[in-house]
Amino acid sequence: MPPVRNYSNWNKRPFDQHGQIEPYKKFFFICEGANTEVFYFKKLIDLRKQLGIHALIDLRLLEKIEEDKNISNPKRLLEFAEEIKGDSDISFDKEQDKMIVVIDADIYENNQEAYDELLNKANEYQDILAVTNPAFELFLLLHYENSYETIIKPNEADIIKNRKVGTRRYIDKLFSDISGMNSKTNPNIGKLAEKIEIEIEQEQKINQDIYHCKGKLTCNMGKIISDIKNIKLPI
Repeated sequence: MPPVRNYSNWNKRPFDQHGQIEPYKKFFFICEGANTEVFYFKKLIDLRKQLGIHALIDLRLLEKIEEDKNISNPKRLLEFAEEIKGDSDISFDKEQDKMIVVIDADIYENNQEAYDELLNKANEYQDILAVTNPAFELFLLLHYENSYETIIKPNEADIIKNRKVGTRRYIDKLFSDISGMNSKTNPNIGKLAEKIEIEIEQEQKINQDIYHCKGKLTCNMGKIISDIKNIKLPI
């Protein structure tokens, strides 16, 4: 079974003299990137209680390691996520739990057929696809107050094209210019998770429909987190 590092802040607490509380439902995040997304989701997981997520819902990050660390192709990542569901160390319950596969859609901008195949495969696996078009840095930019009106909308055409500016893609450089951080190397990226409520509100101003994202600024990550926050368990 491929090895992964399973990150969670779930702490078992005494429930009664006979046992301990276990999560009723778990959401596993697995991402293309080995740095940026890891910085972010570790902090988001640490904020689970402050976000008001139900006490019996656990958030976990599956961090790729060893020879699997650099898996980034979305199709391969989806397959990898399916493979590790059977790992006993992860404790994935196919009846209750969900895998959230975090991908960038930019590589599919000129290959709709391959993107449709990816969507169909995710449905087959019963996974949740968290999609950003063109890249995860768009999601990060949405954490800044009024960034949609002042930064994203005025640069929409260039963000969608996401051409190289020197050695970097446009959205990567734009984020770096605004944040003062290199998203690939700076762990302080994680602190943006403290502003997830701003992102959730601003994300509604762009396309959230991952089935129709060609040529559109798209992100549904905030919607996914909002949906998790609003889950009411029957227990």
